[in-house]
Amino acid sequence: MAGLVFTGCSPAGAAPARTPGQARTKPAGRRREVVVSGRRVKTIDVHAHCVIPEAMKLLGLKLEHQRGPGIEEVGARRIREMDAQGIDMEALSINPHWYRAERDLAAEVIRIQNERLAGMCAAHPDRFVAFASVALQYPDLAVQQLVDGVKKLGLRGAAVGASVAGLEFSDPKFHPFWAKAEELGVLIFIHPQSTPDLARRLKGNGWLANTIGNPLDTTIALSHLIFEGTLDCFPGLKICAAHGGGYLPSYAPRSDHSLRVAPEMDTGVKLKKKPTEYLKSLYYDTLVFTSEALRHLAAEVGSSQLVIGTDHPIPWQSESVDHILNAPGFSDGERIAMLGGTAARLLGIKT
Repeated sequence: MAGLVFTGCSPAGAAPARTPGQARTKPAGRRREVVVSGRRVKTIDVHAHCVIPEAMKLLGLKLEHQRGPGIEEVGARRIREMDAQGIDMEALSINPHWYRAERDLAAEVIRIQNERLAGMCAAHPDRFVAFASVALQYPDLAVQQLVDGVKKLGLRGAAVGASVAGLEFSDPKFHPFWAKAEELGVLIFIHPQSTPDLARRLKGNGWLANTIGNPLDTTIALSHLIFEGTLDCFPGLKICAAHGGGYLPSYAPRSDHSLRVAPEMDTGVKLKKKPTEYLKSLYYDTLVFTSEALRHLAAEVGSSQLVIGTDHPIPWQSESVDHILNAPGFSDGERIAMLGGTAARLLGIKT
């Protein structure tokens, strides 16, 4: 694990360190084996973070600014925590802090990160896969980084933010990247970076930059991809949204009525389906916090679109496996798919 440190999804400097009395990591022990209907299930977490100190240094970032609550001692304990939680494999990703970097710097940062991620996966092929980092502010460069990451380094897709230096993903500037991702058939994992335009209002108690800002950022990104016709342009695109897709699935039907109520807001983009129908072609992690929230998410998008997301090592959800096993109303087949079957198919993992 040299050259790679595990961290969480907080904005720089936004999260406090663990305070005395918070839960510590369980002692090393046997890996928890997850069984459904007598069948051993391979569990796959699509939402797990790390950073590469060497790359951070190039960006002028300090390692301690990327650490969130409960993760001041990571690294060697990573697999032990996975074992305790019943997570067989994680898909590692790095949150993008380079979208405003100049081209040569961004290229070097991505090179380092993708090579280190590939090395980590090669060292532990039964425990980790990874998403490539890409410099989306330079779409032509991002396309090549995606191709190299997938075809040369064995990475399983790409992790991106929810906007790029103030631009929405629906901007035609990014169409070449979406086209290449569709052509390669790889998964794009969208992880937000708060909602920068609301930074002033998100200050204060409650860690609102993350608590509210992150799911809101994803909601905006997905809504633009739908309403601007990007998903019609690239119908084969495979996208997985962090944090259960933000707020969009919770209030999705409002989108179906928006242009009926305010037809003057129609910009002339004619969608091929109702907005809510697009939600059923996207994927979402299960990082919602109650059985009812998981049931509602599945009702809106389909249980076939759900995959485990722990946000490891940020302790938002340390019982993600039980979250799925204990939620009422799902069949054994649905639970098996959510626990790992769907993720295995999307990420090319043998089960």
